Amino acid sequence: MTSEVNTEQSAFWNTAGRGWAEVQDIVEMVLRPYRDLLVRTASQRPRRRVLDVGCGTGGTTRAIAEATGADCVGVDISESMLAAAREHGGAQFVRADAQVHAFEERFDLVVSRFGVMFFDDPVAAFRNLLRATTPGGELCFVTWRTAEENPFMTTASRVAASLLPDVPAPDPDGPGPFSLVDADRTRQVLEGGGWSEVEIRPEDRVCSMPEELLVPYLSNMGPVARALRESPESERPRLIESVRGEFDAFVHNGEVRIPGGVWRVTASAPL
Repeated sequence: MTSEVNTEQSAFWNTAGRGWAEVQDIVEMVLRPYRDLLVRTASQRPRRRVLDVGCGTGGTTRAIAEATGADCVGVDISESMLAAAREHGGAQFVRADAQVHAFEERFDLVVSRFGVMFFDDPVAAFRNLLRATTPGGELCFVTWRTAEENPFMTTASRVAASLLPDVPAPDPDGPGPFSLVDADRTRQVLEGGGWSEVEIRPEDRVCSMPEELLVPYLSNMGPVARALRESPESERPRLIESVRGEFDAFVHNGEVRIPGGVWRVTASAPL
């Protein structure tokens, strides 16, 4: 284990990651459209070594390894999710804080699916990732656009707040899923970290899962799961039943459809 600066995020994700691991197959089903964006980028040219930042249970890491034949390394601060990733194999998985970890090798591609929004100091983090990238290597990640463009997440946050009204609202400028919604700021962060040829493009996708998987999904990950963990165990069945109805607008003919808006961000390491 290397040095770590994102201690709060590490503690949070080691706890929350257990829920993600429990429903990792559902998560991969739901987030596959965003995984495919990264796999497509990785497949555009030959790759030798690929780094996946905030790899979670490793679905994107494995998919890129399979598509490209590259040596792939997934890095995350959550040991609970990495344990699930290692069970599948297909890549190397390392517990480390990507903001400060001294990577022993250099990569020709660095990717992330929703894993770079949680840095304590994003400029320092992207500068560190640049050090781990070969000259001319590439960066590609997807990150959420605004909460309004991601109504499923907005609904989950609203429901969680109703369950735990005394919990302070997250700092909008701190680490979190919407920390990189401002494209101009994201460009400044990357350029401040030394990256060049920054391109930020909007992408819209609709994710889906069968209706019967909605309750397991909500119960194990995201703000609703966090709120349920803080509630008395005897109350949880009643709470999840009441929560489920708040998501009726996303259910169509037995399928949950989740519209999402993301930024697809690419950059290059200077030669």
